[in-house]
Parts: sequence; C-alpha cells; structure tokens
Amino acid sequence: MSDRLEIAKLEALAEAAYDRMYEAARPKDAYEDACDYFNDAIEFSRRLGLEDEAARLSIRKAHVTAVYNSQFRWI
Repeated sequence: MSDRLEIAKLEALAEAAYDRMYEAARPKDAYEDACDYFNDAIEFSRRLGLEDEAARLSIRKAHVTAVYNSQFRWI
C-alpha cells in the first residue's frame, strides 16, 4: 500500500469512529478510537515530511475533540 493510501485509510478509520460517537452508548470509546487513528495518521504524515497533511489532520482532530467536549463529555 502506498504511503498516501495508508494515511487516507487511517483518516477514514478516524472519521468512521467520529461518526460512531453520535450513535454509541459510550461515545468516549469511539472518540478515543478517532483520536488514536488521527494520531497515527498525523505521525505517519510527519515521518514522511508531509507537514501540510499533518497540519490538516491536526486541525480535524482538534475539531473532533471540540465536538466531543461540547456534546458528549458528560454522557
């Protein structure tokens, strides 16, 4: 698998976990999965020298965290 495809796969897994937050009985589990996948994608991007990609993914992860904190944190 090419490096960019691996990053895309990790991002897709993160987004799927984010989507699961909205239907999960325990949204924290899905949130943690999303963060783990985003972290892996960010780290992989950085190792490849793709700083713009790492920055984009970091912004998206921050958005997911903000949503979790505002909508799900106390569930």
